[in-house]
This record gives sequence, C-alpha cells and structure tokens, in this order.
Amino acid sequence: MSAAYVSFGLAPAMRAGGVLADGGYQVHRDFVDFIVDGRPLLFQLSDLDAVSPLASDVPPAIFTAQVRGLLLENDAPLPDGRYVIYGCPECEDLACGAVTAVIERDGDDYIWRDFAWQTQEQADLELNGYHGIGPFRFHGPEYRAALGALLDDTVTPAPPRRRVMLIGARVAVLAKLAAALRTIGIGADITQDATGVPAEELRAYGAVAFGRAIGEPQRAAVRRAFERAGVDVAYVEGLAPIIPLLVAQIEHALDRSPVAQRRLTRLVAADGEAGIEVTSPCRVRLTAYRLDRLYRTHTQEVFDGVLEAGRHRIALDVKAVKGESFVVARTSGSVLVQAMAR
Repeated sequence: MSAAYVSFGLAPAMRAGGVLADGGYQVHRDFVDFIVDGRPLLFQLSDLDAVSPLASDVPPAIFTAQVRGLLLENDAPLPDGRYVIYGCPECEDLACGAVTAVIERDGDDYIWRDFAWQTQEQADLELNGYHGIGPFRFHGPEYRAALGALLDDTVTPAPPRRRVMLIGARVAVLAKLAAALRTIGIGADITQDATGVPAEELRAYGAVAFGRAIGEPQRAAVRRAFERAGVDVAYVEGLAPIIPLLVAQIEHALDRSPVAQRRLTRLVAADGEAGIEVTSPCRVRLTAYRLDRLYRTHTQEVFDGVLEAGRHRIALDVKAVKGESFVVARTSGSVLVQAMAR
C-alpha cells in the first residue's frame, strides 16, 4: 500500500446554527472532527456543510457503535467496507449525501482510502470520487488511542454546554431570542439574577448574554456567581435587539473548536468594507443588519460566494450599513460578528 503516513487526531468542532437572512433556520450541531496531518479533514472537502458521525447529540449507544466502527470492531455499514466520514447535519439519510471512505487494516496500521460522495448504497468512484484526497495511513497506536479515548469515561472531555443564560430588560426580545435558540438546538433560560442559582445548575451553561440595558453592577454580580461555582462561561455583550444578530453572537461564543483549526478567523467592518480572513477555500456569507431612527430592523445579504484562503476586502452596499449597523460573516462551521465602525 503506497499511502504515506500522516498523523491522526480528534478535536471539537461545530456546525454553526443560526437564523438566516431568508427567515430560515440552521440547526446547531456539535461534533468531533478528524484532524489529519494537523488540519481538519473537513477543510479539504471544498465547502461541505456536514458533520462527522461522532456528534454529541446522538444516543450513547449509537455514538459508541460509530467509534467501534472506525476502529473496525464493527462491520462496515455500507458495501465494500465503506464507512461514513461526514454526513448531512440535518438528518441521517444517505440520500442527502455523505462522504464515505474505505477503512482497512494493513498490519498494525489503519488506512483510509477511496473517498467519495455517496447518495446510494454503491459508491461511484469514477463519477463521485475525491481523487485528490488520500489515501491516508495512520499509525495504529496513535489511531486507537485517539478514538479509544472517546470510549473511556475517565478521559473523555465533558460534553459541550449548549445552554445560554439570557439577561436583559426587554422581555419580548428575550422571549423571541430564547425561542430562536431553542429552534436551532440551543437551550436558553431568561433570568435577572444568577446569585441564587445552585452551582450544579450554573455548570450547565456555556454562555451568558447581556442586553444593552443591563448595567455593570448587575453584570458583575452574575460573573461573581459563576466564579463562586467554578464555572468558566463565555459572556456575550448584546450588540442590538436584533434576533439573528444576537443568535450569531451566541453561536460564536459557544464555539469550542481550537482557534488554530477554525476556517473563519477574522472579520473587520469599517469604511464601507468588510475585511475577512479564511484559512481554506470556503463559502462565506455576509449579512448586514441595521437599525433605523425608529429602531426598525433592516436586513440585507451583501455577499455570498466562495473565497480562497487568505485575506479579502469586500465592498458593502452603502445603504445596508449606514447608521447603527452590524455585519455577520458565516461559513458552515463558524460565525463572526462586528459592529460597523462609524
């Protein structure tokens, strides 16, 4: 077998949920991604909106079966020894499409080869094969140690805390925000005071979002409550009472993926432009939100296209970013938010 040795690892990743400009919703998914030769394998697959089978919200028995399958302790779910590497983030139907590969043993090594996009039982490598990816040869001990750790309760990392505490003055906005978050798979609770909440309950939260009307004394009291409980959470300073914007801020706060392995790494918004940096070719969508003098929300999708790795400057529609305005940059796996500098 001519496959060259590459390193194998795992890292937390997410499929960013959100409220989209067209009014639709995108479900939030946390999963474990495959790190091949130091980079997420997903980044080599163009702009694929997908998650690995090692998702945090699948039942434990199914999760275990997926891990044991990758270790070749279970039979392959597809013909010719093929395993699903990435699948649809919304469902588990092969008809939606999945990236599959043959996984096999060669002595003590594990080899992933013949990657393909598959929508039915048999893969057509000539028509749908990823001819520039793989084969990969992994050292057996490294491979087994990484996947085996997912089955070891003593070393498995804590599951993602997909719950947000919402604190603000505008109850109607908080209610709409909580409903939107729950729709995309993120728990949300509305409160004004965290001081009386038991420590075990505080440990369920991954982020706290403050409305603009919440003063510093109240914010400080909330921070002290989490510090006393020994809970490290992300704090979100709500930019404006715009639901999709707040959802995007919270999605960014909940991102547990290593910064060095993110695809979207930079967003600045000033002088009628957006500056963006991506680490690999991917589709980027830019959405502008603004509040007019009557505090009505205006939304405009200002860019939607594939960008190559590197830094990019994108001109924005002047009308879309006048006054108090904000820009959201989104890829399939991450979200960044910036207020337009005035």
